[in-house]
Amino acid sequence: MKAAKVRGFQAAEEAKPFFKARDACIDLSGCPLIMGILNATPDSFSDGGSCRSPLEAAWLGMRMEADGASIIDVGGESTRPGAKSVDEKEELRRVLPVFRKLSGKTRALLSIDTCKAAVAREAIKAGASIVNDTSAMTDDPEMADVVRETGCAVVLVHRGGAPETMRSRPHYECLFDEIIRDLAGRVEFALERGIERDRILIDPGVGFGKRFEDNLDLHRNLDRLAVLGRPIVFGPSRKSFIGALTNRLPKDRAFGTAASVAVAVMKGAGILRVHDVKEMREVIQVASAIRGASE
Repeated sequence: MKAAKVRGFQAAEEAKPFFKARDACIDLSGCPLIMGILNATPDSFSDGGSCRSPLEAAWLGMRMEADGASIIDVGGESTRPGAKSVDEKEELRRVLPVFRKLSGKTRALLSIDTCKAAVAREAIKAGASIVNDTSAMTDDPEMADVVRETGCAVVLVHRGGAPETMRSRPHYECLFDEIIRDLAGRVEFALERGIERDRILIDPGVGFGKRFEDNLDLHRNLDRLAVLGRPIVFGPSRKSFIGALTNRLPKDRAFGTAASVAVAVMKGAGILRVHDVKEMREVIQVASAIRGASE
């Protein structure tokens, strides 16, 4: 049965298994890729403050590449629920030294996790080729111009509210219909602003303004996002729904994360955003092989 089309989007079987990021063309036809999480923040929910200097952060990024990460996602502002926004100057102070130390020393693609256009632009100058925007380019109207002008890839994340408010009684009438509608709208916005389709990725935003039951539903129905015809990024690593199920602290949620990652691979995720790169690499390899055998 052919997948339905959404307002002119490619059907699942028509989607191209690659994306472009500046001059790179990234093949997604094989085993899903790993995006390693590198937080240059003092207050991230799982590992805030673990990197005490740009040198330590760069060393961690290099280790992620050695362990199997194809992308290193550097963030200077926590997006955990309830997190306070930091100003542009502080965010740049946190991330730019990390990019400068990693750029040219790793074959992994570098990604900037930010909602601020000015931060994205400076990170791109320092070596980033992907913008991971948890607001799907709604927070800063200039973000689309930065992505278009630089030829970077952009990850459009579905988020229910801002970090400060997204735990405040999130509610959905029909979760996946709303996610598909919202992400389709953001993809259309990107296209209208001149961003090439091959440079757009989508992320349903597990943990971003979602209730416990919503996060579970994201796993069960993740393959429905294929109707949008864009690669799927999925980032469940160490998140609170895993803690609710396992009663584990964030640093002890690797096994729960592994289960989530395996399901996401089976449901069509092309990129998994994780903290524990070495462990999740094996999970992804096995789940991908099983999925390939089933297909």
